[in-house]
Amino acid sequence: VQLQASGGGLVQTGDSLRLSCALSGRSLRTYSMAWFRQAPKMDREFVAAIDRSGRTIYYTASVKGRFTISRDNAKNTADLQMNSLQPEDTAAYYCAADTSPVFDSRSEIAESYEYWGQGTQVTVSS
Repeated sequence: VQLQASGGGLVQTGDSLRLSCALSGRSLRTYSMAWFRQAPKMDREFVAAIDRSGRTIYYTASVKGRFTISRDNAKNTADLQMNSLQPEDTAAYYCAADTSPVFDSRSEIAESYEYWGQGTQVTVSS
């Protein structure tokens, strides 16, 4: 299983970006998916997660109402639409996949995920 994240870039405050995570090697249907981010000298932080069906979604408080996680099982992709970006959103963003059928508060923990993509950098200038 490989995850390929893309879509990062340099934007200004208030702009939007859409990150995409493509999974290869298996069907996306068997994975819950998540996005985490890590700023320099900071711990990796949970951003959003979506269960296998797409019906249950979690967000960290700071992105609620601005970010939307989605998945397209037919295309084997999971996306993160980011609107109203702020300088504090600047970080490397990582997608992650988990085969566990359990989807609860543990899905907000990085250690719950088995597979990780490489980071895609998001930089928001003020």
